[in-house]
Amino acid sequence: MTDDTFYTDGAPIADAKAPHGPIEDRWTTRKFEAKLVNPANKRKKKIIIIGTGLAGGSAGATLGEAGYHVVQFCFQDSPRRAHSIAAQGGINAAKNYRNDGDSVHRLFYDTVKGGDFRARESNVHRLAEISTQIIDQCVAQGVPFAREYGGLLDNRSFGGTQVSRTFYARGQTGQQLLLGAYQALMRQVDAGNVELHPRHEMLDLIMEDGRARGVVVRNLVTGEVSHHTADAVVLASGGYGNVYFLSTNAMGSNVTASWRAHKHGAYFANPCFTQIHPTCIPVSGDHQSKLTLMSESLRNDGRVWVPKQAGDTRRPADIPEDERDYYLERIYPSFGNLVPRDIASRAAKNVCDEGRGVGPGGLGVFLDFADAIDRLGRKTVEAKYGNLFEMYERITGENPYDTPMRIYPAVHYTMGGLWVDYDLQSNIPGLFVVGEANFSDHGANRLGASALMQGLADGYFVLPTGLGDYIARNNLPPVGDAAIAEAETRVNEQIRTFLSIDGDRSVDSFHRELGHIMWEYCGMERTDAGLRKALELIPALREEFWTRLKVTGKGDELNQQLEKAGRVADFFELAELMVVDALHRSESAGGHFRAESQDEDGEAKRDDDNFAYVAAWEWAGRDAKPVLHKEDLEFEYVKPTQRSYK
Repeated sequence: MTDDTFYTDGAPIADAKAPHGPIEDRWTTRKFEAKLVNPANKRKKKIIIIGTGLAGGSAGATLGEAGYHVVQFCFQDSPRRAHSIAAQGGINAAKNYRNDGDSVHRLFYDTVKGGDFRARESNVHRLAEISTQIIDQCVAQGVPFAREYGGLLDNRSFGGTQVSRTFYARGQTGQQLLLGAYQALMRQVDAGNVELHPRHEMLDLIMEDGRARGVVVRNLVTGEVSHHTADAVVLASGGYGNVYFLSTNAMGSNVTASWRAHKHGAYFANPCFTQIHPTCIPVSGDHQSKLTLMSESLRNDGRVWVPKQAGDTRRPADIPEDERDYYLERIYPSFGNLVPRDIASRAAKNVCDEGRGVGPGGLGVFLDFADAIDRLGRKTVEAKYGNLFEMYERITGENPYDTPMRIYPAVHYTMGGLWVDYDLQSNIPGLFVVGEANFSDHGANRLGASALMQGLADGYFVLPTGLGDYIARNNLPPVGDAAIAEAETRVNEQIRTFLSIDGDRSVDSFHRELGHIMWEYCGMERTDAGLRKALELIPALREEFWTRLKVTGKGDELNQQLEKAGRVADFFELAELMVVDALHRSESAGGHFRAESQDEDGEAKRDDDNFAYVAAWEWAGRDAKPVLHKEDLEFEYVKPTQRSYK
């Protein structure tokens, strides 16, 4: 299935680190086979970590505790401001506290199926196994998970499952988990094992002899460019959803660390697999610079509906029950309002396209808690969701206890990312990638409450094994001056270029226009014609960016326009690759819905014969066609079927 106009085919790849044998034994086997570093030698080894969110923070704390010399960077003024803090709904774990049939194997099955059979079985099973350990670790750290009246940890349901396995702390689970990781990290900072550098942004990777040996960073306060070398580099820099401009991501979230590594040869896998979250506050005007997520946990007790008749603009309280369409409950009776995110998002788009949407522009659906308040009482609902309701009222001016919330899908999470093997090592030796920055565990769609699970699994439990094996097998010499100078020169030249263009358009104007193209042609629904149109518009806008960009200020000072310029330049190149990936994958899978590939009910239609693989893209140059390397996916335990949540 090749379109030679947009890419070239490369050699197939495989995950050589994944063990064989029964799937429940593979992680144990890999841990035993991995070489160890003795405690005295760990003190001599330096590890660089980019990012301090759940994946990066837990990795820094764990590697510092193990005795490595960790040098860690974040562009925020504190690790506590990492975007993981915004996660609301919960974290999955196969504890089966409710005795409702959950198990490691069921979590494994739900995740592979929820990802539309585009994830590796070995990785997902390991994630399900480790999930139970994460909860124990976080409870020991003092994370205040919600508890039942008797004191036991509480659970709630999330999309794509029929069991209650999601642990939560009201609507601020990410914040509480991040504070746990942060405290563990700061303990290592105090002990001298972790050297922390806030307000620094990675702008390039130092390569020597084909290995990742360090980074070049810019001090965002003073503008100073400096280098740091190490025995290995870990990227924990999050996802790339801000390529769409409007997303639920923090405004600083970007792809730069991953993209600069990609341009050194790291494969970028499945970039078109982006997740549209169904439960966001709708767009209200051009003044917005980001969107706000309302936790998926709200779909536990909130019922989603629209008027049955198009153009019905009555107040929700004035629309009788028999004139409401609870469309998720109608179409998917087995899962109802708890279908996976990709299913719920497309269903919302469909009813709005029919003219039955609510609110300004008809781009919204109701999320109604009236039944839950009648059944449980307002105090119970307030105890579970009170801070979310308060946040919604502050943003919209509407009280969700009295009138239904209005929600609409928005860009949220990116399943794609840098390609990694079972050890979380990219195809560049010495470059490890954890959390949302890698592609490894979610396939074409991430189940709710699995992002926190993957980030902490990677940082606390998986990375130390694979990284330790690499360190034990490679006794590397100091990095040469030539490699450092080459990387620093690249960074300084780009800074000078941005400051010298002196055009007439702001960075934000280009970012907003790029985001509009991506949402229009590579958003919830993609078509062959639309993607080809995007491949005309994006390069043209990118060329305009390099001739009309206006960056005020200087390089040797605090300069947020300069920061943004570098990030948007990378978004332009990423956007083009995302569209190429979406165009080449002519099937529908999870978050990637091709209008030409749907069944008679309008559901996504996969093409397992031609697309049961990971698409790992190699950078060939700015104006050259990217190179596609395929990693075939094998399914021994969960046989691909047409997903059904009916």
